[in-house]
Amino acid sequence: MMKMNRRALIALAAAMAASPVLGQETEAETEAPAAPEVKDFSIGNPDAPVKIVEYASFTCPHCAHFTEAVFKPLKAEYIDTGKVHFTLREVYFDRYGLWAAMMARCGGELKYFPVADTLFATQNEWAGTDDPTAAVANIRKIGLASGMTEEQLNQCMNDAPMADAMVKRFEENMKADQIEGTPTLMIDGEKHGNMSYADLKAIIDAKLAE
Repeated sequence: MMKMNRRALIALAAAMAASPVLGQETEAETEAPAAPEVKDFSIGNPDAPVKIVEYASFTCPHCAHFTEAVFKPLKAEYIDTGKVHFTLREVYFDRYGLWAAMMARCGGELKYFPVADTLFATQNEWAGTDDPTAAVANIRKIGLASGMTEEQLNQCMNDAPMADAMVKRFEENMKADQIEGTPTLMIDGEKHGNMSYADLKAIIDAKLAE
C-alpha cells in the first residue's frame, strides 16, 4: 500500500462521503456541521501510577506484533490490575489505516479495543489486498462481526468531517510528541521505541518502585 502525505489524506477525507470505494451513498447536508471531536480511547484505571500512550497504525506489521507479544501480557499484568493506564493513538499512513480506524471508533468505547485487537490479529486478511473495495468490505465484516449494524457502519465510514478531523488530530499529536514511526510508546511522557515485553516490564517495574 502506498503511504499518503497530509494533503492526500485530507483530500481523501473530504471525498469520503461520496466515495464509490465505500459503496454507500449519503444525503446532502443542508448545513456545514461543526468540526467533530476526536477522542482518545483508553483502558485501565485513570488514576494508575503509570501512564502509557501507544502510537500505532492498524496497517503496521510491527504494531500487530506488538499487540500480540507485548500488549496482551501488559493488559493482563498491569492494566487489568490497575497499575497502568493505557491509551491508543492512531496513526494514518494510508487510506486503509484511516478506514479501519473509522470503523473501530464506530462501536464506541466498549467495542474499540476488542475491534482494534481483531484488526491487528487479522491484518494480513483485510489489509493484504491492492483492491480498496475489497479492503473496505473486509473492514466492514469485522465491524459487523463485533455487533455493529450496517446503518452504523454506513454513517461512520462515510463521515468525511470526522475523517478530516481525525487526520488533523493525528498530525497534531505526532508533531507534539515528535513521533517518527510506529509503534512508539510515551511512558509517563517519555518517548520509547518498539521493545520486547521484558524490556517494557523492566521500565514499568522501575517506575512502580519509585
